[in-house]
Amino acid sequence: MSAPARTMLASFGRSIVRPSLANRRFALSATAANIHTLPELPYAYNALEPHICEEIMTLHHTKHHQTYVNGLNAAEEQYSKLTAQSLGEVKEKIALQTALKFNGGGHINHSLFWKNLAPESEDGGKLQDGPLKSAIEKDFGSLDALKKELNGKTAAVQGSGWGWLGYNKSSKKLEIVTTANQDPLLSHAPILGIDIWEHAFYIQYKNVKPDYLNAIWNVINFKEAEKRFLEASK
Repeated sequence: MSAPARTMLASFGRSIVRPSLANRRFALSATAANIHTLPELPYAYNALEPHICEEIMTLHHTKHHQTYVNGLNAAEEQYSKLTAQSLGEVKEKIALQTALKFNGGGHINHSLFWKNLAPESEDGGKLQDGPLKSAIEKDFGSLDALKKELNGKTAAVQGSGWGWLGYNKSSKKLEIVTTANQDPLLSHAPILGIDIWEHAFYIQYKNVKPDYLNAIWNVINFKEAEKRFLEASK
């Protein structure tokens, strides 16, 4: 795992929000062996309906995200026990990089994803006038043009992965990026991400990815996206 990825994982682990009482039964306790925990959702499991159904949200959060948390804790615990005093242990550390990247990325991506969404009753899907809207119009022409490009590139991801609106700190522009599997976005500051794994949509949308991609814009939390944009573009 690269140095930036390790730094991101370490920072993320320290800042994880403890689960609320309602979701605590789904969370890991924060022990020495389990330093990463399942973050609470900032809304109810049915709050994003009809665009994302309660069954998807429940399974996605309590089963799939929890699996990444469990896998990350297990891999980090195993990694910490290796002293690398022999070539065999060096090989074991190298072998663990895949598990750390996959589960760590899954934890990072999903924790961002939950905040990435908001019920329509809480202004989900509404992009207000402000710095983010101005940047989108400058770099893409319009919000509709951004949606079309991001949906197209995300739908074209082969297998499983993510579509991102990221901020390129070098060019100072918003750009669309995709990542495979659970790879976290390291080349750009993530502004918003769309999970294109089947577990994010299949129960409701079957194999029709475009329907899911069109629907999710109704519950995108643009207020959260703008916060990330302002932080990234400082």
